[in-house]
Amino acid sequence: MPAIRGGFSGFQQPWEPRGECHLQGARLMGSLSVVRWFRKIRMRRRSALNRVPEERELEFDVKIGIEEGVPDDEEILNTAEILRLNVPMAMKVAFDGLKDSNSKTRDPAIDDLGTFEKVELSVLLCTDDFIRRLNKEWRDEDRATDVISMMQHTPGFQLPILMLGDIVISVDTAARQAEERGHSLLDEIRILMVHGLLHLLGYDCEKSEEAKIEMEQEEDTILKRIGWKEKGLMQSTHESFENFNLSNQLQKQNVNSSGTKDPSVSINKKRESLRSYRPKFKYLFCDMDGTLLNSKSRITPRTAEALREAISRGVKIMIATGKTRPAAISALELVDLAGEDGVVSKFSPGVFLQGLLVYGKRGLEIYNRNLDPDICKEAFLYSLEHRVPLVGFSQDRIVTLFDHPLIDALHTVYFEPKAEVMPSVEQLLSSVNVQKLLFYDTAENVDNILRPHWSLATAGRARVVQALPEMLEILPSGASKGDGVHMLLDHLGANVDEVMAIGDGENDVEMLNLVRWGVAMANGSDKAKTVADAIVTSNDEDGVADAIYRYVF
Repeated sequence: MPAIRGGFSGFQQPWEPRGECHLQGARLMGSLSVVRWFRKIRMRRRSALNRVPEERELEFDVKIGIEEGVPDDEEILNTAEILRLNVPMAMKVAFDGLKDSNSKTRDPAIDDLGTFEKVELSVLLCTDDFIRRLNKEWRDEDRATDVISMMQHTPGFQLPILMLGDIVISVDTAARQAEERGHSLLDEIRILMVHGLLHLLGYDCEKSEEAKIEMEQEEDTILKRIGWKEKGLMQSTHESFENFNLSNQLQKQNVNSSGTKDPSVSINKKRESLRSYRPKFKYLFCDMDGTLLNSKSRITPRTAEALREAISRGVKIMIATGKTRPAAISALELVDLAGEDGVVSKFSPGVFLQGLLVYGKRGLEIYNRNLDPDICKEAFLYSLEHRVPLVGFSQDRIVTLFDHPLIDALHTVYFEPKAEVMPSVEQLLSSVNVQKLLFYDTAENVDNILRPHWSLATAGRARVVQALPEMLEILPSGASKGDGVHMLLDHLGANVDEVMAIGDGENDVEMLNLVRWGVAMANGSDKAKTVADAIVTSNDEDGVADAIYRYVF
């Protein structure tokens, strides 16, 4: 583990998890302090046994540490100094409350306070990376969280010193939550400190509804006694869920006179905190072109960082795209997010070719649908006659009838496999099963010539959609990305209420309609924005990262 600044010390022993932010019997640093502490305790214990018990004030010994990964920021250093005063105050209020507590749910492991002369507690301020590793090591949860409590006290030993344990707080997460909730970093860390302290004293909000209410009341009491006038962590989290559900209902009703949603309301609405101990969604389906990829067909560093954080917090991110699987892998390889621990690989689930090719567990194909060969023949003959670039997608292959710079761009810009040139329409159709067709021309020609022609020519036999202005796609009738997502969710045993999706094109409409929370990009089509629950910034402004930080956490 990284070194600690500020005198933080402790030891490691086996533990039992007692809730999301509570670990029992685990401290962070080396074993030398175990020997030193027990030598002191045993000496003081003998003298304590010979004394007549008398009423005395508990002494609170608090150590504040800053993990070396935390920047030397003046606000953080000032926060640590203020905590040296606030933590003992909070401890005194909490311990006074235990003396005449009528709690029915608190674990009474810390009960007979009259036997203690001194209480020791350490508070560590750290980074998301540090708390994530700690969470992984001790709880096998590979994600960051806001606070972890690590209890050291062992009941049954009559010792004069109560070694309460450690409270570990992520400054990174606290800063984001503070911004979302509209208060200072110091106030957010105070809230997390009190919440962690109550866990060490035996309160467990995850045990039952009654336990949750009791812990919330104690949290509120302590915070008010140390001068905090707003809501505690549990009440803020509870209200975040209510605000989320209310926002969902209101935005679905937010329709202007033309029947479309007013995007300004989604963009400018007051941002509520949606972060709690776990992400709000278990699954995130993400489109690629125009969404995950910017206008240069690249994933920005901030978007990559948001994806990594979502993965670390247990969110299962899945690609839902019109691309082939090799194209998706190639694009994500550039930001080190392809492979077993990334977003996509040959062994991960995903929806490709506009929902016509779906891979399930271990990356095995669970669905494949082909386009009518007669439509393929008509389209390729039209392509030859009018010299309009056209490609056919067949799983991991792309086929065409002639070379063209625009067709080359599918490979060099959009990461698709290099197109194979076939000598004739007949040989092309006999060599592959085509799932979808894609015409590539200027946006003007697509709008004025190709779309009107092929919408009429394929009416009742196929579906015409656009993912990008310069591309027109022909799919089997009734096919959609939403159908592919639905099929994959059924395969995984997942519920749509666990899912958020992000997209930009008309080909994303069914997917955005299907899931609990659909997010459209600011650069997206009017059709996508109309059905979306929220609209975020554009793909050139880290829109996917915006969506993750606003709605997933």
